[in-house]
Amino acid sequence: MASIKDVAAEAGVSVATVSRVLNSHPSVSPGARARVLAAVDTLGYRPNAVARSLRTDQTRTLGLVISDVLNPYFTELARFVEEEARALGYSVIIGNADERPELQDHHVRTLLDRRIDGLLVSPADGRSPLTLDAARSGTPMVFVDRWVPGVDVPVVRSDGRQAIRDLVGHLHRLGHRRLAIIAGPAATTTGRERVDAFRDALREHGLPLIDAYIGQGDFQAESGRRATEAFLALAEPPEVVFATDNLMALGALDAIRGHGLRVPRDIGLAAFDDIPWFLHTDPPITAISQPTAELARAAVRALADVIEGRPPSSVSLPARLVVRRSCGEGGAHAESAGRPEAPDVPGTPETPDHPASQRSNL
Repeated sequence: MASIKDVAAEAGVSVATVSRVLNSHPSVSPGARARVLAAVDTLGYRPNAVARSLRTDQTRTLGLVISDVLNPYFTELARFVEEEARALGYSVIIGNADERPELQDHHVRTLLDRRIDGLLVSPADGRSPLTLDAARSGTPMVFVDRWVPGVDVPVVRSDGRQAIRDLVGHLHRLGHRRLAIIAGPAATTTGRERVDAFRDALREHGLPLIDAYIGQGDFQAESGRRATEAFLALAEPPEVVFATDNLMALGALDAIRGHGLRVPRDIGLAAFDDIPWFLHTDPPITAISQPTAELARAAVRALADVIEGRPPSSVSLPARLVVRRSCGEGGAHAESAGRPEAPDVPGTPETPDHPASQRSNL
């Protein structure tokens, strides 16, 4: 493997000149710069990133700890984080917490040991001592999607309250009154927030959220199946089940089909976190879509601001309701009536010419 000395000899310059060229220092003549770059290409030289980090105290590497890599939402989030980081000159190392606080701390410890410049974290919950210590000790950090209340770290998230309100209004217009929810873990901010928003929206329509219609899930498919099994065993089952993430919605769909029931003829189904699969189920599933690409890019930019000493900002972007046929056939017409601008508003029905299920890639 070629060394920096080999490059200097090939280019006929000093090692210091090679170093200045590699670090984009302006005090190198165009001719010398061209010879150095040609020598780098000829010899296939690759700078030692570890040695460079010791000199500059920067590795140009970010850490991303996500809650569950098997969840399509977080997989997509990671993709756009990596894309934006690359555009800003950073590499990304990803750790999967698998919704476990202790595993989240393991990844945080490993990433800090690798001298990453900053951390993006979607907290499994608030019980992660090392994550909190890192945030409070001044490690550049941004919470994305979820956050820990009381910790002074920028938060980049989507706000789903209005979209949930739109969903409940849509269900009410279809004549549904017995509405159930599969909640995420109460230890997570998203788990609590989505239940609170659902309860508030029901209250606006004079509907209660009774205990029997609250299923406790953990953002995994199996918990969605168990909660739905419990709903279906009630003397008066709900008319619609709202799962607060996509994996729990798939578990709910398995339970419904396992009982020989059909959506939406026998029971309706809606989900938080839209995924491409929902468009291809029979029937397509009504879902709340988060602006995943925008969230990822805003999170990377916020972390870059922290790292580079600029004042960072928290960001909240609205989620939107995507109406399909899983809660009843009347929804598309009810939502779009009187709205010529329907493709740009919450509750837009999907048609072959308007694939509203696709997350924004702006």
